[in-house]
Amino acid sequence: MATSSSGYSRMFCKLRKYANKSQSLYHIDSFNLKIRRIWTSGSKTQLQPKVNTKSLPQMVGVVGLEVHAQIQSTSKLFSGSHVRFLAPPNSLVSHFDASLPGTLPVLNRRCVEAAVLTGLALNCTINRKSLFDRKHYFYADMPAGYQITQQRVPIAVNGMLVYSHFEGRRRNQVVTKSVKIKQIQLEQDSGKSLHDDEQSQTLIDLNRAGVGLMELVMEPEMCCGEEAAAAVRELQLILQALGTCQANMAEGQLRVDANVSVHRPGEPLGVRTEVKNINSVRHLAKAIDYEIQRQMEVLQSAGKVLNETRAFDSKSGNTIPMRDKEGLQDYRFMPEPNLPPLFVYESKASVPAGVDPAQVVVIDRLSAQLPELPSVKRTRLVETYGILQEHSFTLVNEDGLMDYFENVVQTTKAEPRKVIGWVIKELMGNLNSQNLKVSQSPISPCALAELINLAESGHISSSTAKQVFQEMWKAPEKTVGQIVKEQDLWMINDKEELQKICRRIVDSHPEEVQIIRRGNKKVLNKLMGEVQRETKGRTDPVQVRAILEKMVS
Repeated sequence: MATSSSGYSRMFCKLRKYANKSQSLYHIDSFNLKIRRIWTSGSKTQLQPKVNTKSLPQMVGVVGLEVHAQIQSTSKLFSGSHVRFLAPPNSLVSHFDASLPGTLPVLNRRCVEAAVLTGLALNCTINRKSLFDRKHYFYADMPAGYQITQQRVPIAVNGMLVYSHFEGRRRNQVVTKSVKIKQIQLEQDSGKSLHDDEQSQTLIDLNRAGVGLMELVMEPEMCCGEEAAAAVRELQLILQALGTCQANMAEGQLRVDANVSVHRPGEPLGVRTEVKNINSVRHLAKAIDYEIQRQMEVLQSAGKVLNETRAFDSKSGNTIPMRDKEGLQDYRFMPEPNLPPLFVYESKASVPAGVDPAQVVVIDRLSAQLPELPSVKRTRLVETYGILQEHSFTLVNEDGLMDYFENVVQTTKAEPRKVIGWVIKELMGNLNSQNLKVSQSPISPCALAELINLAESGHISSSTAKQVFQEMWKAPEKTVGQIVKEQDLWMINDKEELQKICRRIVDSHPEEVQIIRRGNKKVLNKLMGEVQRETKGRTDPVQVRAILEKMVS
């Protein structure tokens, strides 16, 4: 009874604490162990109906992107300073880049042409007249205290990016979607702050200050990290095909800011947060998915999502707060007084009299320079070679792989569907295992074509061909013929020799032969494996099966 009494005492203690915290009164009858709730007239809980959250639609994520693409140019946007990655600190800084008094901007025509070319590839409307603005903010790596950008009238607007991603259990169902491009604007990059924690100081490198950027603003029409990552990957491929941006995210040539919010379908969009400076496609997907889940949990626990700027911590996989989101009024936009309006012309005929057409940007001239874009390449590969759609994505997405594949197809007699197996499984398997690019492959397209031809002609078996491939990878200086001859890997086509080998295998496996004769034909595969092992895969499985079936019947 002592133990029971002690348990009741602890129970009543907890109940009294709960009653004291509650907005209503409780009467606790300790003898009969009954609790009776008494509502007070001032109780707020009494006036609030209980919300059935199960009846509400599921919250969904809404994602928009701002992509900063470094323009592939030898000089900066408004100065003649060179652009080079990993140059010594502050070695590529002009007087204008350092914002010395009296210096003026001179627009780089190459940067303008790159922006127009990108706009054309993304089906944008090219503004014949665009304007430059000053966007004021004060960081140590922005010596002028403002950035020259295009806030009011950018160079291109109202475009569309079509992208695809994979769904399904085997990730082989291609789903194609699109996202609107609100605008493409030209602007300067800032410098770089290098933080020295040991000496508690920050060093400034202005090599990057003034480098030309294209900011591409995508409307909030995506719903998750996977979609955003697919869109950015497609944009990467387009920029690389155009030659307007190398889009190497590891070198900061493509940086992404993700605007993320959540809401219930049919309701207004929620408060958004901005995740800044994401520098890899994989991190982009993780950052967005984490932020969507975080905001949902905040709202489900009756919290409030703050309009703030956050950063993605790749080690923890979390987003962390940086600062309150700056509104438009904080930037104090104003027209750039040192730059006149930027004009581009539809055709050579529309260029004003007295102006040299070679010295201005002409849209028709740039349209004629548009290369085959990634989506067109994939369609052509499927239609021309009859390969699977997912294989066309692999060929186009991997730099240099499509050219490699087409060179092999043109040289070999094999069907393209067989070539794609060699390229994706064998070649890419070895490249990925050693973290190599296609251009670094020790096996040339001609060498691979020679190997495939040898297998197709029946001089070596398919299993032997894979073995030779690995030897070619180790010793690229040797030809296919040399490796096959040195290791005696030619196919055994002599029927008498094949019959002798099969007879030895049958005679040395009497138990298996009896099982086969009793009707279990599957055991024949074991005998075939023994033949392959003895001959090092130099036999035709069809021939071997026919001989063995005759011997054990």
